[in-house]
Amino acid sequence: MIRVLLADDQALIRAGFSALLNAEDDIEVVAEAANGEQAVALALEHLPDVALVDVQMPVMDGIEATRRIAADDRLSGVHVVILTNYGLDQYVFDALRAGAGGFLVKDTEPADLLQGVRIAARGDALLSPSITRRLISEYVSHRPEPSPVGLEVLTNREREVTALVARGMSNDEIAAHMVISPTTAKTHVSRAMTKLHARDRAQLVVLAYETGLVTPRSR
Repeated sequence: MIRVLLADDQALIRAGFSALLNAEDDIEVVAEAANGEQAVALALEHLPDVALVDVQMPVMDGIEATRRIAADDRLSGVHVVILTNYGLDQYVFDALRAGAGGFLVKDTEPADLLQGVRIAARGDALLSPSITRRLISEYVSHRPEPSPVGLEVLTNREREVTALVARGMSNDEIAAHMVISPTTAKTHVSRAMTKLHARDRAQLVVLAYETGLVTPRSR
């Protein structure tokens, strides 16, 4: 059973999402929060698998709530997914840096929301390849050129895999591209995440762009 925490200051949205999620046999909404402070407290109380967190909330916004959840070792099993009104919300990148595992647009199709929750529960990055590239590229194109700090800890193979993850490839696609097994691809990804202290694939994508391993021009 996938345990979900909902955090949104709009009761109607919470009710709609809760009804949809609870209708599934493998998903259960265990708590609802109206602000970020409540979200952090309820995450500690219920230890959900997935936290669906709105960006803009009173008392404490979703970014700070995400940062606190990601920084707490007791909540290492909680996968935060940011809820946003727009696919390129200006706050999404900051949320990913804070530790979010991905994001969903609030008007997404019900089936996509359900699939997204299941993907997040597995620990995979909830970012479609096209949105990933648009989001990160939009952000980094307005920032100074990054310096490749930290990449020296990766092997050449791990650098290649990290770049492919940043381009939105799944483990199976990486395996096919590199002519290796999916298990080996997953191992390379996991080692890169460990060495770069990335919480999940979403943060690995962010780091790949921030360090200059992948740039908007190399998409």
